[in-house]
Amino acid sequence: MKSIYISLITLLLTTTAQANESMPLNNILFGSCSHQDKPKPIMAAINAEAPDLFIFLGDNIYADTTDMQKMATMYQKLGSDAGIQTLRQNTPVIAIWDDHDFGENDAGSEYPKKQQSKQLMLDFWHEPKDSIRRTQKDGVYTAYSYGSEEQRVQVIMPDLRWNRAPLNHVSREEYLQVRKPAKQGPYSASNNPTASMLGEHQWQWLEQQLKKPAKIKIIASSIQAIPEQSGWESWSNYPHDRKRLLKLIKQHKINGVVLISGDTHWGEISRYQQDVDYPLWEVTSSGLTEEWKDVSPNKYRVNDFTNSVNYGAININWSQADPEITLALKDINGATINQQQLRLSTISPYPH
Repeated sequence: MKSIYISLITLLLTTTAQANESMPLNNILFGSCSHQDKPKPIMAAINAEAPDLFIFLGDNIYADTTDMQKMATMYQKLGSDAGIQTLRQNTPVIAIWDDHDFGENDAGSEYPKKQQSKQLMLDFWHEPKDSIRRTQKDGVYTAYSYGSEEQRVQVIMPDLRWNRAPLNHVSREEYLQVRKPAKQGPYSASNNPTASMLGEHQWQWLEQQLKKPAKIKIIASSIQAIPEQSGWESWSNYPHDRKRLLKLIKQHKINGVVLISGDTHWGEISRYQQDVDYPLWEVTSSGLTEEWKDVSPNKYRVNDFTNSVNYGAININWSQADPEITLALKDINGATINQQQLRLSTISPYPH
């Protein structure tokens, strides 16, 4: 593996901005699906905002290979992009992976090179050498906290690839005759009632993270959590996981949960209020370079989708007694496509 890492040396020496975790976050931007071989003009709008934090939600490169030298070269190409370099020099950046930077389209636990791709991913995103992410046995999941007490934001980043059970496919006939005309993908809920993306050890970790004090808890999911009808990869393909997440929020009276996701190659905002005590909002931002014009149905969608390149934003006005949170999707020029404003109290029904 040593020769593979040599191609990343110049990237690892690049100066990167570091977050001051005691300072509150006011403007959080995020995105996904950035093909290393394509221009990224949207980065100019992202950098112009000078966000407090940028979150990469996965498919940060399109590797789809078991050749780690090729994967390293793809990371090098992403890192040489001028817009990406400017972002990393001026803005704290955190990242999780999805299938294409994990190593293979729609891959899960069966991908044979996940240990090697893990090290490449962590090296590229400048994970400290003593980080637990490098030594934990079941993925690259992690969490961060920013701000103190009344202004604390926690970002929880599960790994939905390392342990993921196989997807359940509909028949080819059903896909071609029913799903494809309805702009839906070929996957359905698992026939195994306990099939999981996370695995039990990671679930125990996630439960502990949810119980930690924070005013706003951003769950950064590489695939969509709320939508149920796309037929592509989503939490709905693993009903046990989806129900467990909702149950934990309610059981432990977790205030302030907001979901962000990527993967789809379209952007949308979803609102869900079933089996929970307050509305769960999800902002799906995809992609920074990728577009999918046949957008799937989503009964939880609020307003319209965008099938052009986009990035997501969470703006928090802490100066107000009841902080205002603005969830948004923005286009290639930084103009707002879709926006939802809410008060922190509307997603915080439980006593402190």
